[in-house]
Amino acid sequence: MTKKMLNQNAKYDQRFLDKVEPKFEFSNKPINRLKVVKENSIQNKTAKEERILNLKKKINSIQDCNLKDNSKNIVMGDGDINSPIMLIGEAPNEKEDLEAKTFCGDVGVLLTKMLLAINIKKEKVYSTYSINFRPPNDRKPTAQEIKRYSIFLKEHISIIDPKILILMGTTAMEAVTGLSNQITNERGDWKEIIIGNKTIPVIITFNPSYLIRYPDKKKFSWEDLKKIRKKIEDLNIKI
Repeated sequence: MTKKMLNQNAKYDQRFLDKVEPKFEFSNKPINRLKVVKENSIQNKTAKEERILNLKKKINSIQDCNLKDNSKNIVMGDGDINSPIMLIGEAPNEKEDLEAKTFCGDVGVLLTKMLLAINIKKEKVYSTYSINFRPPNDRKPTAQEIKRYSIFLKEHISIIDPKILILMGTTAMEAVTGLSNQITNERGDWKEIIIGNKTIPVIITFNPSYLIRYPDKKKFSWEDLKKIRKKIEDLNIKI
């Protein structure tokens, strides 16, 4: 190949590259990567808040629901919406219905102590309930009610997109896993559920309200909490 032909090919190659290569502008100003991460986190939080608001409207539009008709408020969730840990309880009690918050009063105090025992602040997790309205006289939700609200709960889980799910109580166990065995036979072992296209580790444990009534069961909850701490470390979760 002649020198002239090489030069022509070089010009052709350069013209081709000019068309397909993006134009970059270089700057001596350093990139603040922490700022970028923070901005992305804020955008993610805003998107989640909008989706949860839409979910709340959907739940509030339920017709012919005895739970909704006898409740003062809908209880959605509390805590860090971007938390890698999602905690699911059973249903609001009277105080929680009045305040429209999860895990209030003595139940909240005990939950705070339980989480602190494994170096987690309650406000650093995201908590919600399997049922968003208070059952009359704080009765256990029926199988039909659990099934009806489990559709909304799974959408809620999908929005939060946690790395770990902690299910507290029989209702939460039934709503998320479909298991209807005694909680004593299922608690303390890691399981997996698939929400959307994601597999999430799940552990079942006692609800704090149950532990208040049966304090002798706290020793089992402590074993569950230690397993949760180990899973957090194994998955290198920052919280």
